[in-house]
Amino acid sequence: MKRIVVLGAGLVGKAIAVDLAKSFDVTTVDINHTSLEKLSSFTNIKTILTDLSEEGEIQKVVKEFDLVIGCLPGYMGHDTVEQTILAGKDIVDISFFREDPFELDELAKKHNVTAIIDAGVAPGMGNIILGYHNAQMEVSSYKCYGGGLPFKREWPFEYKAVFSPMDVLEEYIRPARYMLNGELVVREALSEAEIGHFEPIGSLEAWNTDGLRTLIKTMKIPNMIEKTLRYPGTVKYIKVLRETGFFSSDPILVNGEQIRPIDVTTKLLFPVWELKKDEEDYTVLRVIIKGKENGIEKKYTYNLFDRYDKETETTSMARTTGYTCTAIANLFLKGMVDHKGICPPEYVGVDKKNFEFISNYLIERGVEYNLTEE
Repeated sequence: MKRIVVLGAGLVGKAIAVDLAKSFDVTTVDINHTSLEKLSSFTNIKTILTDLSEEGEIQKVVKEFDLVIGCLPGYMGHDTVEQTILAGKDIVDISFFREDPFELDELAKKHNVTAIIDAGVAPGMGNIILGYHNAQMEVSSYKCYGGGLPFKREWPFEYKAVFSPMDVLEEYIRPARYMLNGELVVREALSEAEIGHFEPIGSLEAWNTDGLRTLIKTMKIPNMIEKTLRYPGTVKYIKVLRETGFFSSDPILVNGEQIRPIDVTTKLLFPVWELKKDEEDYTVLRVIIKGKENGIEKKYTYNLFDRYDKETETTSMARTTGYTCTAIANLFLKGMVDHKGICPPEYVGVDKKNFEFISNYLIERGVEYNLTEE
């Protein structure tokens, strides 16, 4: 039986470990004893308590396994992938790291490693869908709208962090890149807000985020954009926090102490943003692809609405992100992904068999994308 190690036992990491343990020998690693304790009822999942940020620890941990799954926060993502490559191990990673993953492409090829990155929902499944259609048609436009939200709208934020809270903040401060008429455009995060209708929720606010990532390099498509979804009004209050300096990493002097504002902000916000026990969330994703197929103008629209699983107590974001990741992991271990080096999800989606495998895998777990054609 193949041995898999899951680095990170948060909401998504737990869902990934539980799903993979149905078919593989799974070990989960985390620094947080409480997170690992939540896996104690799954007797077929082994756990390791350690600090993966310590020098040499990642290489030490992963050396005995056939595949590594990276579920650590974005600020640890690049180093996790790099250290796993140096250990000569293949990895499927979901972290939202700032750095260009292709900087590690040569290193991965040198070590004969496949590193599948951004293997989540958005980025992730949107890339897979685009990769598939781009191989079938001449795509002129790609739009992706995605977000995870609580059903209960509580003042003042009407939001709960359904993945790494630090990565949530990245969406508010990292400059957004998109393609417009063949030109790369860079705008500040939270820019060009718009209101859209998303069944069965209703109106949601969308704004520019840096979710295209690898697509900017791998796809020669003139128009591509990705936007994050929240309840209406979010942009206004987040901009107030950002412009006041609450997200700044530059230290300021407070009572003789050098303090980074973002460290104070995280201490204040993260407890407020934490999902309460049994609090339900949902995920919305809309992918719109336009172009010519066999000389005919076509428009494909994929809509996903997924909700918290009461039976397994699994958040929707953990389901939609985690099961995309585990589908890709299964594909890889079946030998259906043979790309060496850095492998973004769009490379995986090019093959029709891969696309259908992932789609069916998600449907089996109740995550279903509804397609309309025009």
